[in-house]
Amino acid sequence: MLDPAPDYETLWRDFRWDIPARYNMGVDCCDRHADGTGRLALVVEDEAGQVRRHSFDEIKQLSDRFANVLAADGMQTGDRLAILLPQAVETGVAHIAAWKSGLISLPLFTLFGQDALEYRLADSGARALGTDGAGAAKIAGLRDRLPELAHVYVVDGAVENAPGAVDFHAALDRAPADFTPCDTAADDPAIIIYTSGTTGNPKGALHAHRVLLGHLPVVELANDFFPQPGDLFWTPADWAWIGGLFDVLMPAWHHGVPVLAHRARKFDAGAALDLMARHGVHNTFLPPTALKLIRQSGLSHPGLALRSVASGGETLGASLLEWAERTLGCVPNEFYGQTECNVVACNDARLFPVRPGSLGRAGPGHDVQVVDEAGRPVPTGQVGVIGVRRGDPVMFLRYWNNPDATAAKFAGDFLLTGDLGRKDAEGYIWFVGRADNLITSAGYRIGPSELEDCLSKHPAVAMAAVVGVPDPVRTELVKAWIVLQSGFAPTDALAREIQDFVKARLAAHEYPRLVAFVEEMPMTATGKIIHKELRARG
Repeated sequence: MLDPAPDYETLWRDFRWDIPARYNMGVDCCDRHADGTGRLALVVEDEAGQVRRHSFDEIKQLSDRFANVLAADGMQTGDRLAILLPQAVETGVAHIAAWKSGLISLPLFTLFGQDALEYRLADSGARALGTDGAGAAKIAGLRDRLPELAHVYVVDGAVENAPGAVDFHAALDRAPADFTPCDTAADDPAIIIYTSGTTGNPKGALHAHRVLLGHLPVVELANDFFPQPGDLFWTPADWAWIGGLFDVLMPAWHHGVPVLAHRARKFDAGAALDLMARHGVHNTFLPPTALKLIRQSGLSHPGLALRSVASGGETLGASLLEWAERTLGCVPNEFYGQTECNVVACNDARLFPVRPGSLGRAGPGHDVQVVDEAGRPVPTGQVGVIGVRRGDPVMFLRYWNNPDATAAKFAGDFLLTGDLGRKDAEGYIWFVGRADNLITSAGYRIGPSELEDCLSKHPAVAMAAVVGVPDPVRTELVKAWIVLQSGFAPTDALAREIQDFVKARLAAHEYPRLVAFVEEMPMTATGKIIHKELRARG
């Protein structure tokens, strides 16, 4: 835990990593707080407004029982347990049980369609899945194409539409209560989080148990020296993404701090403000789009008791920062990172001035530089690629089953983020743009390749290209440029059909909100679509 320092330079200079050789995230985030006192771990408010509270003692008991279920079903060290669940107690239990069992957890977004799920389950070779009735129904039609998926556990007991599935809680009731956690090394694999790429299929970033410890300095700093007495953390970000899981849930549980679980089907500014006020939330991670939607609503709430607001995914402008301080009661601290190497830079208004538009400064323990394509630091003020020095505990181990992509991610001593930036004389990092075609929309990073591949499967589509176009709320909107097959006419009805086609197969946040039909694509001499020209068309 970071101790408040008189200034940023002192804090950064004096910081030292303390990563033990043997370390298990499940034990760290749960078992060591389960002392029989009923210490609060999770407050769950469902969509009907019902509230349930769960202690670390209860989560330890449930995760021990689930670990025994997994062992009885033949799950072995290194096997993958996929988790297709919303913000819920079973989601945390499944991750904790996987890590204590020496397994690798695989979070999956509940809004993924069948194509997105099939690819990730098949590529990871997941042997088991924890989900609910809705997720089980999606998977039922895929089971014959997922021969390695041997076990499906359904948390709400809705197994009637999922042949071969097991009632999760009934299985736990039958399982022994005692479990001895695996003695894992800090560098042992623990979790795969898929990240959208700009070329080819999504890539699975494999992280070690130490990844949580690597998150702590920036999470603590961006949340005003978290934790403090009375802290309660909430985020609308789904726990299937690294932002929800490792910027909020697990750092809070590492410190024994309770988390509020609630994720509405659609973000509503008034409901979010009321939720935070009603539960006395002190700390929140609000993606920039959530902040913009609250500002756009014109709403405020006199009952807010926020102590810290963290944000990330894109830079925050001066007007948004000023509005947030007036309306939410504190200046948002932006942090920066990506799935492969998260939260390596941040702002902290208490330690140094927040410069609107800047990503902040390197977090304690992180060496963040602007480098050239060979991994050599460039002069101050010069534009290059934002890079993070190898050996950082928050850095991923490798891409799952993709050694070529892993090798391409590094140059010299640095991991290359793919973000272009510059660094000023005082160490502030300024985002300039992406070095590739990745789209940032509503806090999600969307790779065009998977989306273009999905579009090409529609019978009316001969060729498709996807780009991001500027939007004042979402940063970018996904726009699809489509050349139609002969015999199809460009109509509004066809555009809506294509949009629904993508929603059903990938995810709602990925579908193209804008569709343009064209006679031909701009192409290079070697036959590649020129995405840059399409972006320029708007």
